[in-house]
Amino acid sequence: MDINEICVVGAGTMGHGIAQVAAMHGYDVVMVDIKQEIIDSAFEKIKASLNKLAEKGKFDANKIDDVLERIKGTTKLEDAKNSDFVIESVPEVMEIKQDVFRKLDEICHREAIFTSNTSALSITEMASVTKRKDKFAGMHWFNPPQIMKLIEVIKTIDTSEETLNTVVNLAKEFGKEVVICKDSVGFIVSRALQAFVTECIRILEEGVASAEDIDKAIKLGLNHPMGPFELLDFTNGIPVIFHAGEVMRKVYGERFTVPQTVRMLYYSGRHGRKSGRGFYDYTKGEKE
Repeated sequence: MDINEICVVGAGTMGHGIAQVAAMHGYDVVMVDIKQEIIDSAFEKIKASLNKLAEKGKFDANKIDDVLERIKGTTKLEDAKNSDFVIESVPEVMEIKQDVFRKLDEICHREAIFTSNTSALSITEMASVTKRKDKFAGMHWFNPPQIMKLIEVIKTIDTSEETLNTVVNLAKEFGKEVVICKDSVGFIVSRALQAFVTECIRILEEGVASAEDIDKAIKLGLNHPMGPFELLDFTNGIPVIFHAGEVMRKVYGERFTVPQTVRMLYYSGRHGRKSGRGFYDYTKGEKE
């Protein structure tokens, strides 16, 4: 199908970057969020990102205004009525996502494709509240979306081949590498990452080594660009790890039990760099 307009629901941590990518590739974008201040902040972040890419010679500075003009920010979900493709990127809570899709199903035209940027939740369960299960798929981006090369495309037993091909082709058009997987909680990357990070946190909790030394060991021993705690802080990923762990434990058992440290950080609001603190303290600039 032809895609002329893309709607991104959620302009926060991931949503604004997804909107940026779509607009950079020539699409008109409707970027929806419940708060105008989040939308205003999103535009500031998009502009800063485009300027940074231009400084590095990875984007034409003369096209920055064109990209920004392609994005319409709105607090009205009804403005998605003409969108041909939806990418949902709201908080990782099934009830919130289902509520969004239930409303969009009434707003959008019948041929519009729905996708979710969930990192772990069931696509089938999300699609169950709509009348377009064949036009529903997962499209899991990685943070930051304008930089990371991978998109996981998730198909349910109801996802049509036409829908799957459209999602995959759009991801490739965005310059991304694609992996396809069946709908299962955690998909590929989140399931593997959850197990890896959980074990690193257990090493920390058992007093075997400090967070700094665990990060150093993983970076130098496994050639990772970041250690697990640096990664979680950089991506503000503590809420994601918390919610994903809660869901995965119900499906896969106790090995995915959320560590107490993650619970403490989540409920205290220490979610990473964005909040000033996570596993490390960033209130004075660099991590401590």
